Order: sequence, then C-alpha cells, then structure tokens
Amino acid sequence: MLNTLDQRPRMGVPGFRKVTAIVKAFQAGKMTRKKNDEMWNSFCLRREKCVERRASRPPDLLILILCFLTASCISAQNTPPRRPFKLVGDTPVFWSLISPAAKIETMATGFGFTEGPVWDKADFVWVSDEVLNKIFRVYPDGHREEMLALGDPDGSTYDHEHRLISTASVLRAIIRLSQDGKSYTILADRYEGKKFNSPNDVVMGPDGALYFTDPTLDLVKDEKQEIPFQGVYRLDATGKVTLLTKDLTQPNGLAFSPDGKHLYIDDSEQKNIRVYDFHADGTVSNGRIFGSEDDGTNDGVPDGIRVDQKGNLFVVGPRGIWVWSPAGIHLGTIEVPEQPANLSWGGVDNSILYITATTSIYKLRTMTRGFVPYD
Repeated sequence: MLNTLDQRPRMGVPGFRKVTAIVKAFQAGKMTRKKNDEMWNSFCLRREKCVERRASRPPDLLILILCFLTASCISAQNTPPRRPFKLVGDTPVFWSLISPAAKIETMATGFGFTEGPVWDKADFVWVSDEVLNKIFRVYPDGHREEMLALGDPDGSTYDHEHRLISTASVLRAIIRLSQDGKSYTILADRYEGKKFNSPNDVVMGPDGALYFTDPTLDLVKDEKQEIPFQGVYRLDATGKVTLLTKDLTQPNGLAFSPDGKHLYIDDSEQKNIRVYDFHADGTVSNGRIFGSEDDGTNDGVPDGIRVDQKGNLFVVGPRGIWVWSPAGIHLGTIEVPEQPANLSWGGVDNSILYITATTSIYKLRTMTRGFVPYD
C-alpha cells in the first residue's frame, strides 16, 4: 500500500480538530508560546476570512469565537525558560563516558515537537515533528528539508538496507519511506485483524526483524482502541506480526543490548525500564524491572533508548538523558535545555548523541561509541 499523505479523520464541526490540537500541544509542552501564537494567528485569520465569505454558517462563527477566547487564555500562560545544560555524575564511570568539559550544541530549533532522530552517513539527521506533522532531513548548518507530510510521525530507525522505518500514529501503522523520502509503504497496521493503537518507537533486532511498541499515548481522538492492551511486537520480512509481551502499561522506547541477548523496554506510565531475555527465535522471556526513573517530579518520563558498545543505556527521563550501566546502576544524568523525547547515535565513529528535545535538535559528543544495529 503506497501513499504520499495520510488523511486525518474529519470532525463534525469544521476546524474543531485544529483548535483542540493546538490547545493540547501547548498544554502538553509540545509547543512554545511563540509557535502557539503563530499557529493561532494563522488559523484564526483563515477562519475569519471564511466567516466573511460564508456569514450564514453559525459553526464557523462559533469556532472563530472559541479560537480567540482560547488563544487569549493560552497566551497568558508562562512558558518555562530553557534550563541550563548540566552534567550530573553519580559515579566515576559516568565521567569515563561523558567529559566534564563536554558542551551541548543546538543543531536546529523552531520545530513544533521533535522525535524520531536517525543519523545518516551523508551527514544529516532524519527528524519527525509531531506538531507540524512532517518528517524532515536536518543538516549540520541547521537547514531543514521537508520530505514527507504525515500525521503525527514518531520514533524511527533504519533497516538493514538503510531504508527509513517510522511509526505513524494517525495511520496506526509501521511504515517504510521510499529511497527519495517522498512517499511510504505501510508494512503493518494490524494484529490479528485489529488496528494497532498508536505505534510509538521501532528498532531493528539482532535477527533483522523490526520490533516496536504500541501504547495508546497518541491514539487519535474519537478513534476506538481495538486491541485491549498495549503491546510490544515483532514484524518480520514477510509481514508477519507477533506479540512479544503485553505486560507493560504504556510501552515506549526500546533497544537491544550489543550482544543481542537482552531487550530493554521502558514504560512511560510506570516510569521504569524493563529488561527481557531475548532468544534466537525472536521471542522474549523473564521480564523484570531493570531500573526506575521515577524521581518524584513531573520533569519528564522514560522515552527513547539507545545503548553504547559497552552495553550502557542512555534513556530519556526527567530533565534529560539518564545513563545506566548494564547492571542497572544509574551512573548519571545529562540535563538538556529542553525536555527530550528521543536520541540517536551518529558521527563517523558513532560517538555523537543527536537528541530531539521539544522544539530543537541538540548534539553532544561523548567519549563512548554507540551501538548501531543497522551499521
């Protein structure tokens, strides 16, 4: 199934979905006040012109009034300033991975809400924007190239042929982009005949199959949850979908250990990380708690995961990236100016972390080398 743009379901009142999307994005911290104001101004001006042309249609006037009232309330809220970059080492091992003199760089900014980074050897980064509903290529000088319009794109990976695989929340599917990045093919959108919830993140496994999480975090409003749980799945080359586990509340990020013996999955609702034994036949067993990122604050939840060649985990958590040893010891935290959602290894030696954080993309050089399964 090949498409160039998915179609979002329409609401009964014209424009209502756009109104609620802008409100929800700002309240969830996925949009800056500046971006919020820009989107409201643009939307409201379009609605005003529409009302002038079709004054006899009350729903348009109703939406216009709602638009201005809600925009005024939202704009009055204070957007927290960016926090300072900070390295917090809880053990000496942390400083063997991150230099105390390390500096974070802003690669690009001004997005709606960034996700799904994948570094390419041509020296650009694939980035999903969940608010702008687009997938971009972003270059070292900050230049961005729009590749595809797609409803609420999320986590991504390359497959063994370096084709971009992405999760598409509105499509409720796993998709593969074409080589030119301008269209996509749906690889899977159902399990046992029922639609996925809202696929969130995807990685390539030791066996070349794709593994992905399917929480309800981005389930499209007013669409029915058909699968009565939030699962983690395996998708093989033939298109067969196999359920691995359904014992997480809201599974999110996932990653394999370098030796292929363990699968790590975090749970955004439980605020912890689980680890499973991974077997050659693509199944998992012995699920257990690896670590907790519940620090008693509302400064973020577990999200994207990456692993270095030594088996250390770099996991999104409150205020930044939490670094864990293979034994489950919290080594320290990389506090990022904006709350991150995901990360990717890159650079010629895979020592650079590319971090998607709210409206920006950051890069941080480390003293370790990332494990990249598709290299």
